[in-house]
Amino acid sequence: MGVLKSSRGTRVRYRRVVTATLRQEWESVRMLPPSLRAQCPNTRKHLSFDPLVHQIRQRAEQIPDSHVGSGDYLLADAIMAGFAMFSLKDPSLLAFQDRRKDENMKRLYRVAEVPSDTRTRELLDPLDPDRLRPMFPDVLRQLQRGKGLEAFVFHEGYYLLSVDATEYFSSQKISCSSCLRRTTKSTGAVTFFHQVLAAVLVHPDRKEVIPFAPEPIIKQDGDNKNDCERNAAKRLLPRIREDHPSLKLIVIEDGWASNAPHIRLLQELDFRFLLVVHPEDHEHLFEAVSKAHDEDGRVTLVCWNDERDPEVRCEIRFVHDLPLNKSNPDVRVNFLHYVEYGPDGEIRRIMSWVTDLIITKENARWLVRGARARWKIENETFNTLQNQGYHFEHNYGHGEQHLSVVFAMLMVLAFLVDQTQQICCPLFQAVHKKLGSKRVLWERLRSHFYHFVFRSMRQLYEVVLYDLAKELPLFPGSLVSPQCVP
Repeated sequence: MGVLKSSRGTRVRYRRVVTATLRQEWESVRMLPPSLRAQCPNTRKHLSFDPLVHQIRQRAEQIPDSHVGSGDYLLADAIMAGFAMFSLKDPSLLAFQDRRKDENMKRLYRVAEVPSDTRTRELLDPLDPDRLRPMFPDVLRQLQRGKGLEAFVFHEGYYLLSVDATEYFSSQKISCSSCLRRTTKSTGAVTFFHQVLAAVLVHPDRKEVIPFAPEPIIKQDGDNKNDCERNAAKRLLPRIREDHPSLKLIVIEDGWASNAPHIRLLQELDFRFLLVVHPEDHEHLFEAVSKAHDEDGRVTLVCWNDERDPEVRCEIRFVHDLPLNKSNPDVRVNFLHYVEYGPDGEIRRIMSWVTDLIITKENARWLVRGARARWKIENETFNTLQNQGYHFEHNYGHGEQHLSVVFAMLMVLAFLVDQTQQICCPLFQAVHKKLGSKRVLWERLRSHFYHFVFRSMRQLYEVVLYDLAKELPLFPGSLVSPQCVP
């Protein structure tokens, strides 16, 4: 069942650990040799790992916990243990269980008692995923206050918000009450799966992205892929506006979004938009564009040769104030069209968008770059979660209610903390630069985390950066010499 200790006693022990750890964080730099103190990269007061995790723990403790006073583990400990598993990039919940007696879990992740893998699943399965949502705007508000978002400003003070759906679980055997279903027509086989609608801040010139809390796609959203995404967007986008009422956003989405009801929703929420359109889905719109070509001065043309390959010819055509479709003539849009020709004159790429932004010769190329940055949600978000240690499609535990969704949200939250460090924390940036890749970085952190006792993540980063492992105490029972640790 758990550790038979009073909830109050666990909370008192946790607060003592936190108080001691916070004090030790600021003292950890003193371990550096005098020759390194001056040159050691700093951390941001609110935008480095230790204060961000402390903030997440505080929010976790605000979630109602029915187990308080029962002698069981705290829900907040289960939440932080789940977050730690994804932060450390452990490949499974069972592998993570090796850390149950790890002192670093208390010091670095604020976990008083790590539940067993079974008890972690039992505690998190009934948790409403919406309870985790406030943890995301907490981090984003720190980014705003710390000017971490300034590098993401795209156009006239606006940021680009890329929105798209992805599937992260499928099985013909495992299911829960939240699972979606699809049936193979030829065989009748039923597949259970989970999808989320994700939203991330992107910028054409940056590899980093800033994820918002993802929105689970539910059974009531429909069977059609486009319907699912549209209906999930009706929940996701209002929540983003509620959490960030003053954030100026340009929403960039695929063709499923370029319809009148969705555009009206964006306008109601005070979002601008750059949405993909296809000729087969918008015949009336493309006919209006053709007619505009016959009107002198209505369509503007911008041409240039690609700077990286002068033999590639690029052109943009744009026209303002067209009806989106015949059924909704009151929904007026501006049309942006991009074509790329190869050295042989053949079309290599052709893309079109509708927007409510004013297009000029001066900003047309930049708006095209912004619209094409929509792919960063696939390349820099979904692919990163799948291929850079987060194990996005691995089944950490499915449960009967919400466990799969809760784990997905904790994974994206760990990704948000990592991206925040990559953007704002000079010490993290220095360690990443030294090791050269994220995979090597995660492996090095896990190795040191397992073998040595640390006061804070800041100290762990410093040890890796300056190869100071030989000066650290080993965990009791560790058979590894500091000289053997990479």
